[in-house]
Amino acid sequence: MRTLQDLEVLSGKRVLVRVDFNVPLDGQGNVADDMRIRETLPTLHELMRRGARLVLVSHLGRPRGREPEYSLAPVAERLSALLDKKVKLAPGVVGEAVTNLVDELRPGELLLLENVRFEAGETKNDPELAARLAALADVYVNDAFGVCHRTHVSTVGVARLLPHAAGLLVQREVETLREITENPPRPLVAILGGSKVSEKIKVIERFLRIADAVLIGGAMSFPFLAAQGHGVGISLCSDDDAELAAGLLAMPEAKAGQLLLPVDLVAAESFSADTAPVGIDGLDVPDGMMGLDIGPRTVARYAACIAEAGSVFWNGPMGAFELVPFAAGTRGVADAMAAAPGITVVGGGDSAAAVHQFGLAARMTHVSTGGGAALELIEGRQLPGIEVLS
Repeated sequence: MRTLQDLEVLSGKRVLVRVDFNVPLDGQGNVADDMRIRETLPTLHELMRRGARLVLVSHLGRPRGREPEYSLAPVAERLSALLDKKVKLAPGVVGEAVTNLVDELRPGELLLLENVRFEAGETKNDPELAARLAALADVYVNDAFGVCHRTHVSTVGVARLLPHAAGLLVQREVETLREITENPPRPLVAILGGSKVSEKIKVIERFLRIADAVLIGGAMSFPFLAAQGHGVGISLCSDDDAELAAGLLAMPEAKAGQLLLPVDLVAAESFSADTAPVGIDGLDVPDGMMGLDIGPRTVARYAACIAEAGSVFWNGPMGAFELVPFAAGTRGVADAMAAAPGITVVGGGDSAAAVHQFGLAARMTHVSTGGGAALELIEGRQLPGIEVLS
């Protein structure tokens, strides 16, 4: 993978930087969480130091057209504050007005293009749009790991038309996630939660083959419990997921004790912060109730595994952590990882949101900015946005 070190003279060059500024807004026209913006600042600072003229491209949400609520205007304002430098927002993605603004850039200045998904050809990897976007730059840099698993114009199409490299964030993401699967300090512990087995079956299979222990939590644990004959009440558990879980339980590694399931649970009558949590010292959820968190004995068991690990990978919450009565399991795992002596990697998505919510992100070795991209890389898939940077 080509990196910024492989790029030669950048002074005065127009550099198109794919960033991931798909950040939440507060409904008042302000950025609610600027973590993804801050993560790409090292790349922007390095390119500015080398005298590049920066043209930034990003998406925001999933617009169907050019809805004003998906404009990157709040992002341009927040980025300007973080850089202490004016960042202009272009009126579109391509076109004469955009070209004129790019031509006016001086070394070290930045222009943020409007939401790239305002162009219908972006997600279709349209070659005409790729050519028009590439015409705005001399060099392409991808620093948006969260979309590297997408074959879009801004991740693949443009990269094929320009000299290219990975930004510092993408480089760190790829190197860290490859290390955790290819050469991790042992023991390697994988903690996997979330909602559906079907969404993470390849990840579970991979870790069962390469990890020393795989700890299951969240709603994903109920298909495993159902496959073992336990009652799951009205917990999130489809027949298809239970069948997939049964197949995983039949793997030699699972039979050898590498797959750990909860030993106690926290349930409730409804998915609500106002409902009364009920501790279950066992694995059978009563009829009419749903499991919403792992119990304290499970937290202690998982924390002990984490404390002894040489490296830990975590993706997926242990329960409905967004509801205060059911956040203890996720918080317990996060606290254990923050205190762990080994390498700790949080694989994006809700797990990343949780450690940021708990104020523990800085105590992790690495918090990935890409949920889906991180999981596909863990599975061993080729990510189009990374492959094209070779």
